[in-house]
Amino acid sequence: MSAPDGVVLFAHGSRDPTWCAPIEAVAARMRTLDPGAHVICAYLDLTSPDLSTAVQILHAANVRAVTVWPMFVGAGRHARGDLPRLIDELRMRYADMRFTLQPAIAEHPAVLDVMARTALWNANGAK
Repeated sequence: MSAPDGVVLFAHGSRDPTWCAPIEAVAARMRTLDPGAHVICAYLDLTSPDLSTAVQILHAANVRAVTVWPMFVGAGRHARGDLPRLIDELRMRYADMRFTLQPAIAEHPAVLDVMARTALWNANGAK
């Protein structure tokens, strides 16, 4: 039996403890859609767990392939600089794992479509 794949939803983090609720809701929805999914949220700053801890948790669960989704609207400094550097560090630390870094989630065509449809729906007076 092969090792399961994992997904890390990576976000910035905040001092506000309620800030991460939407990211955690995406993870919960993923687990509902696929109860066997290994999904964990990780944060760059101010919120736990950080990316290294999240990967450590997945590694302990025998996950050997991890897809990291930056939960950003755009690819700013964190998505273009900080996150690739962190992924490179993890690749050195976990030679038995494969990491795939996706672009910022809002750059995905399906997400762009949902955002546009939602904005139009609300603009057209939907309640």
